Amino acid sequence: MTTVHSKWMEDNAPDEDVVISTRTRVARNFAGIPFPHMMNEEQAERVIHQVEEASRRLATDPDLGTMGVLRVNYLPPLDREVLVAKHLISPALAKETKPTAVFLRRDEAVSIMVDEEDHLRIQCLLPGFQLGEAWALCSKVDDAFERELGYAFSESRGYLTACPTNVGTGLRASVMVHVPALVMTDQAGQVGSAILKLGLIIRGMYGEGSQAWGNIFQVSNQITLGRSEEDIIDNLRVVAGQIIERERAARQLLIHEHRDALEDRVWRAYGVLTHARRMASVEAYQLLSDVRLGHDMGIIDGLDHGTLNELLVVVRSGWIQKEAGRELDQGERDARRAELIRRILTKT
Repeated sequence: MTTVHSKWMEDNAPDEDVVISTRTRVARNFAGIPFPHMMNEEQAERVIHQVEEASRRLATDPDLGTMGVLRVNYLPPLDREVLVAKHLISPALAKETKPTAVFLRRDEAVSIMVDEEDHLRIQCLLPGFQLGEAWALCSKVDDAFERELGYAFSESRGYLTACPTNVGTGLRASVMVHVPALVMTDQAGQVGSAILKLGLIIRGMYGEGSQAWGNIFQVSNQITLGRSEEDIIDNLRVVAGQIIERERAARQLLIHEHRDALEDRVWRAYGVLTHARRMASVEAYQLLSDVRLGHDMGIIDGLDHGTLNELLVVVRSGWIQKEAGRELDQGERDARRAELIRRILTKT
């Protein structure tokens, strides 16, 4: 946790001008052990131990390798916030007081939360629009652990989960999209309504209950029962493809009809980010959205998606305080945020 970089932040990914990252996640539970909300501490520790033993046996698996393990309930609050900021654990796991853990592949493309809402939440997170690749990797990791551990499974209902909305495949697939042009041209609401009618759901950058800062949204499936994994992936792939097309069309509309206003907005955002001495997080996300759009449309040179993706984490309060080595008050955080953004964007 000493570096900000994770696999999903990499540059030169498919459709990275609109899709920041792709995630697939499956919920799994062990047969014969109560769901996490009903477990005692001894049972929670037993689950972690079983996953650790399975992980050791799978160390030669090319999709896993030697996985690091972090006992989340023992971590300081700032370390937990960093893991949330990097999308490696959920906000819910960060708040847990019972025994919990996360297993991480070296490049952090695979993370396995243990004792969150379910015994296992196996997640694969890749840069850009890579639904097929993310699901293939997630499925391989899931199969490997299923061979080592006995999952709770029903022939009629599929994989059994703590929440009924995850019963069946247990699969949640999502894409994190940056759609500033749809917002600027007042098309976001219309697109969002259409997405909901297709059985998908839109959330903020950090999932359920989070805010959609910086024109960044997560689009994911709602239904896990009665559909195959392939159907879920295919449906999201088609819808995400349509979002990409609509966003690109809206960008072209902006550049053709409002070029001066767009360029002014982009360069003003860049100017503030590279010169401000204080910066609140919400303001930072909005300005970074404008600069990202400027980069994608060729208005600003010298940036790359890897840097812009890392900045999405760097501006978070948890990372700022972790980097500083201590807790900071609001004013100190805003000053430190502005300094980090200036340093990264100007490479000084």
